[in-house]
Amino acid sequence: MSLGFEQPLYIFIAFISVPLFFIVRRFIKPLFALSLPLGPPGGIAFKPPLNLKYLMRLIHSLEGFGIFLLFAAAAGPNIVHTEMVWLNRGADILFVLDASPSMAGIDMGGRNRFDASRALLKDFAEQRPQDAIGLVAIGEDAALLVPLTTDRLTLYSRMDTLKIGEMGDGTAIGTGLAIAAFHISQSTAPRRAVVLITDGENNAGAVHPETAAAMLGEMSVSLWVIGVGSGGMVPIDYTDPLTGIRRTGTYDSRYDPESLRMLAESANGTWIHAPQSDAFAEAFSRLDNEEMVISRSGTIRREEALYGVFITAALALLLGLQVLRRFILGALL
Repeated sequence: MSLGFEQPLYIFIAFISVPLFFIVRRFIKPLFALSLPLGPPGGIAFKPPLNLKYLMRLIHSLEGFGIFLLFAAAAGPNIVHTEMVWLNRGADILFVLDASPSMAGIDMGGRNRFDASRALLKDFAEQRPQDAIGLVAIGEDAALLVPLTTDRLTLYSRMDTLKIGEMGDGTAIGTGLAIAAFHISQSTAPRRAVVLITDGENNAGAVHPETAAAMLGEMSVSLWVIGVGSGGMVPIDYTDPLTGIRRTGTYDSRYDPESLRMLAESANGTWIHAPQSDAFAEAFSRLDNEEMVISRSGTIRREEALYGVFITAALALLLGLQVLRRFILGALL
């Protein structure tokens, strides 16, 4: 958004003529003015209640600004709005994010797995504004939180409010993938992908993960399985959103990468093992490269005229100053 003028020459004229007008008036007016002292001879001179010298300077400055606004209105002011539009459709990508308590494990460069996942997902979405991105959260249950959309504010807002343990204590991978398959089945995008981010094995829900993965394979939807975290004793720290109780300490991470690898292979998908933060970031980089859609964009330019605003402001200022001088300061000037 930017401010422009159709006839900028009037602005140039205003910068020259307005100061010149007040300079000429200042030197010509004293030639025809007669100075008469007020008050009795030898008595106390009349002193106005206001410093008229500075008051008149202020009034003259405001009058000059009002005249400048009239010139600016004649210059045709407008606000130019420029918007980028995509000329072709990007990819549709549904993320299935594990929000179970085990994702609170702190082994991603000082951050827990859940926060690292959200940060990388946001960066990914920010770099691909043409893509429609959705979010499914899984725990003991699973739900579609954000449908496929290019509205990044909605996506980020829901991601920020999602809490570890919000979906219950468990990992319903099959249910989450089935929900993703159902919603992406209606997509007509040139590329479609479902990205599962989890640190556990399926231990909840009524749908077997490989059954849901087969559905994606039949629809020619790319399946990415990113296993985040490592096995063994891992520090954990989170607040249970259902009880408000803070849970800290360590837990035995029974992360099974082999089952996740087999899940990806069952749908001819891609399996990525991300035990540390660097490998996790590399997984998203690979996803970005392989799910790319060459996009064409253009710009739309809209102009909003502002001359009416300038004229209204100028007349209001000039008329207000005349009322001030005539009816309020008339006895002093």
